[in-house]
Amino acid sequence: MTERFYTTSTAFLEALAEAGVQYIFANLGSDHPGLIEALAQARADGSDKDLPRLIVCPHEMVALSAAHAAALVSRSPQAVIVHVDAGTQNMGGAISNALRGRAPVLVFAGAAPYTMENELPGGRNEFIHWIQDVPDQRGIMRGYVKYDNEVRYGSNIKQLVHRALQIAASEPAGPVYLVGPREVMEQPLEPYTVNPADYRPVEPAALTAEVADEIARALATARNPLIITGHLGRDPEAVPTLVELADLLAIPVLESGPFKMNFPADHPMHRGWQFTTSAQNPLLAEADVVLVLDCDIPYIPGNNRPAPDAAIYVVDVDPLKYGMSLWHVPARRSAAANSKVALEQIAAAVRANGFDSDLVESRRAAVTAAHDAQRAALDALEHPEDGAITPRYLTACVRELLADEDALVLTEAVTNFQVVAEHLRVNKPGSLLGSGGASLGWSGGGAVGAKLFSPERTVVSLVGDGTFLFSVPSSAQWLARRYGTPTLTVIYDNRGWRAPKQSTLGVHPSGAAAAADDFNVSFEPEADLPGIAAAAGGAFAATVDDPAELPSVLKDALAAVHAGRSAVVAVHLPRAQGA
Repeated sequence: MTERFYTTSTAFLEALAEAGVQYIFANLGSDHPGLIEALAQARADGSDKDLPRLIVCPHEMVALSAAHAAALVSRSPQAVIVHVDAGTQNMGGAISNALRGRAPVLVFAGAAPYTMENELPGGRNEFIHWIQDVPDQRGIMRGYVKYDNEVRYGSNIKQLVHRALQIAASEPAGPVYLVGPREVMEQPLEPYTVNPADYRPVEPAALTAEVADEIARALATARNPLIITGHLGRDPEAVPTLVELADLLAIPVLESGPFKMNFPADHPMHRGWQFTTSAQNPLLAEADVVLVLDCDIPYIPGNNRPAPDAAIYVVDVDPLKYGMSLWHVPARRSAAANSKVALEQIAAAVRANGFDSDLVESRRAAVTAAHDAQRAALDALEHPEDGAITPRYLTACVRELLADEDALVLTEAVTNFQVVAEHLRVNKPGSLLGSGGASLGWSGGGAVGAKLFSPERTVVSLVGDGTFLFSVPSSAQWLARRYGTPTLTVIYDNRGWRAPKQSTLGVHPSGAAAAADDFNVSFEPEADLPGIAAAAGGAFAATVDDPAELPSVLKDALAAVHAGRSAVVAVHLPRAQGA
């Protein structure tokens, strides 16, 4: 009987499988012969079914974005393999997105071989091995990962992988980084096992009874309480607990910088969304008690803040935002706790302590009326203007298109984040997903990762034209075609970068750039963005600028997706910069 082929690379793949990783999004290189051989050996002996499935990604930005979305949708860690320092750097903003978006992803990169005269298998035998040798490859990632380490010896690689994934999945979740030189990954081993149950993520934390009781009493006795959240919906099971508390005390809920569905938009206690705003939110100004739940940016204090005497409470898995150099909320109490657990505790304490039902019912009527008026005002804006498609009208058309769909929407429209939130108005937990980070282009690979874990759902990406270009669309669309993950992408196409224009106007509203509409943000001459998807992925491709044609074009695109083909529709909006 032939001895089983078993190396550090084999053990690495087994460890991922033991930890529940289902997909490896990989961009392979000269540092991965050990992994390539281990996978081939597994296919040859029939054990590949026990290993994660390898998804070949032609670009690292797409690979990590796909893993990021897959981890959030599945609520389990996924893995990425990239090529030494160059592949690590090519992930670019995707690693920043994974950190800010709290995505549990293990990134594994090779490292330059450390022998060069045939001392060990895997030593240097290509010119590129000298060029790839950098002083501190792990340092490239250190500011963007929760943990980094190097595999130095094969016999403990499983322990390293399981520890890395334990750290990645523990709240606040986030990416981790391992590197392994070729010699180590080629090292023959005796097969061994590790019990993954010994590496479970840290259990959800609760509030102390004292803090839960204090927050409950503050909310129950407040005249104008307010709840602000941004990331609570990363756990869909936390949404009903927030609804329960809001219902119990008739507390309005404001979503600030949300990249998840945190609270049903049609609920009478939902009082809107805020991103970058130049105006004071009246709800925030009037609130006497504010509960901030899982929110990175509850408000922008330069122009929108609570009253000086408002009692603020912060409950978050990371209430001090250790990774943000400048961050402060003047809270009476800041508690590190799981929001679902904390909300259950607060609601129980409210019931135990009692509350003024007349006050609550009076507030319920007022908040409901304000919610209805806000909805009516938004509805009145959903029409073309001067014969042109507006972002509001476009979003309303998408909402109608998806009315009967089990849809998962990826939001990356940036300067239209607010419009998408206000006019898409999602109600189902787990039906909206954003990167949570600052780097554009996440949705290209993200749509593939999301679709892999929700093949029965209609996955739709709402993106800007700049975002679409950042997503490496040729790679993302090819990936969708190869792995059978058709999705619909709708481009809010203003033929330019609107974000730098808005930023400049925010600082220089009456400057020379404003006077001449001179912002250097135009994408003229216009690129055929849907054509890229058609060429690379065989996608349905259309560009539309006639408001009357928009609903039928979107309907045709969705039909193509249901038939197994991705679709990309560029919708012309008013230009970002004057002609």
